[in-house]
Amino acid sequence: MSETRTKRWTLKPAPDAAVVEELLKSEKCPAPVAWMLAQRGMRTHAEASSFFRPSLQHLHDPFLMAGMREAVERIERALGEGERIMVYGDYDVDGTTAVTLVYSFLRRWIRDASELSFYIPDRYSEGYGISFQGIDHAEQEGVGLIIALDCGIKAHDKVDYAAERGIDMIICDHHRPSETLPAAVAVLDPLREDCDYPCKVLSGCGIGFKLMQGFAQRNNIPFSELEPLLDLVAISTACDIVPVTGENRVLMEAGLRRIQEQPRPGVKAMMELSALQNGGELRKRKPVSVNDMVFVIGPRINAAGRIEHGKQAVEMLLARDAAEANNVGLRIDKNNSDRQELDKDITRQALERFTTDTFLHDAWSTVVFDRNWHKGVIGIVASRLIERHYRPTVVLTESNGKVSGSARSVKGFDVYEAISACSDLLEQYGGHTYAAGLTMDTANVEAFRERFEQVVRATLPEALRTPEEDVDIEVSLADVNMRLLNIVSHMGPFGPGNMRPVFLVRGAVAAKDRDGNAMVRIVGEDHLKVTLCDPQRPRELFDAIAFRQGHLLDVVKAGQPFSLLFHVEDNEWNGVHRLQLNIKDIKPGVEGVVQERIVKEQNALA
Repeated sequence: MSETRTKRWTLKPAPDAAVVEELLKSEKCPAPVAWMLAQRGMRTHAEASSFFRPSLQHLHDPFLMAGMREAVERIERALGEGERIMVYGDYDVDGTTAVTLVYSFLRRWIRDASELSFYIPDRYSEGYGISFQGIDHAEQEGVGLIIALDCGIKAHDKVDYAAERGIDMIICDHHRPSETLPAAVAVLDPLREDCDYPCKVLSGCGIGFKLMQGFAQRNNIPFSELEPLLDLVAISTACDIVPVTGENRVLMEAGLRRIQEQPRPGVKAMMELSALQNGGELRKRKPVSVNDMVFVIGPRINAAGRIEHGKQAVEMLLARDAAEANNVGLRIDKNNSDRQELDKDITRQALERFTTDTFLHDAWSTVVFDRNWHKGVIGIVASRLIERHYRPTVVLTESNGKVSGSARSVKGFDVYEAISACSDLLEQYGGHTYAAGLTMDTANVEAFRERFEQVVRATLPEALRTPEEDVDIEVSLADVNMRLLNIVSHMGPFGPGNMRPVFLVRGAVAAKDRDGNAMVRIVGEDHLKVTLCDPQRPRELFDAIAFRQGHLLDVVKAGQPFSLLFHVEDNEWNGVHRLQLNIKDIKPGVEGVVQERIVKEQNALA
């Protein structure tokens, strides 16, 4: 059963006209750019200048974060007394990059290598977060201090268990705390109610970086010693889908630059294996992007924990030379290939449920369970199901006698809160607005599915059941040129909170060749390649590509004006750069194709 829906196009709110006018004067930029700067919160030349030129000088003082002083002092005491420290983190990208960052920095300041170790829990035998098994291992190794990264904010029992064994813990997390904090020696989490740290949306690795920045400040270590760690922060920020605004955007820009200019051996190995490099040399003409982190680097780091063990990812990121990095990298790349095959197979099986499971036919949510599905890929499968059936989704499997699940959400819906409403059926859960994990007894699966469906029906506005495309600004094709492309490229790094601009053009048509045929065709795997023009300016032609949108061929060939949403991008081929429109969606006609933001908000409240 297919649920392909026409996407809603929603215009972002218009900025203040006076602010746009002021930016037009001060920045001397095209009107669409001034409009988009104002939309993104810029009001003055100084703010626009900071936006276009992110600087590490704009980072916040780490000691603004609650618990920072206690955390740094405890690390100093451990180092001063030769106490054994364990750096502990989750098995995903955020956790493994955080462990790599803190471990690699601290090992430079210890007297004996045996005083520092790292620990990544096994996804299958221990599960997410701090485990009793991990604490037992720390006790056996004589560890006196555990620095937990990207986990622990709700691990009250684990922190108490460690304390009973004489082990202190520092919690560095960015997930939502419960009403009380664990009794650790320090808890770093900007989401604490008593924390006034300005950036509330750092990644787990970002929290680890701030801890090391605080340690460096207190011990007069130059900031330059921290800069080699910024690549790890960029990778985690991109892959954990946190907002790329404010401090995160500064860290992301510096980290991407580091990867481009001085990639660590482990990252370089992954880039080579994924064909981001040619002949072993970084591509100089095309900078490394956030997409490269999300779709190339991240999946390979995750594959280690999904297929074998997350410690492989840390070993690769800690590699000191190319030989060591390639040795681990080849194994991880094989894991990634295996993961892709599992992903395809389980997605196919899950999609078949929509034809056989009557519960799913008219449901507003998707909950599917199979005890034989591989736990390491069910989160990816949940995302795949949303691509085909646009609903809040939970994919469940069996692991160690319990049912484990990964949840993913649709835009605008808090799946974490929906799962919280089912907490009496769960043994454990945690996560974010758009992604969460959960564990339950096998006997509760059917009750959870029914309760989750009830919650979704009661709290998901009808408007949000349809995929949405946000539109930054409406322009004419005459506004689209290389100058616009150049300025837009400097608005990155892009990500949540600072997405790549989406433009709307109404009334475009496919240009015609000398024989009067529409210049449009299907290329590759169902991609639409078209040459566009404005009927009023037929000699100005625009190259465009619409990936996986071959079904729109008839709309474009009909000869009638249509509307489109697109990004502007640089299409480089054999050293020649050309402007290209990357089409996100097409609708026939020019009227009624887009709604104002306020309409969406009213629907959401209905």
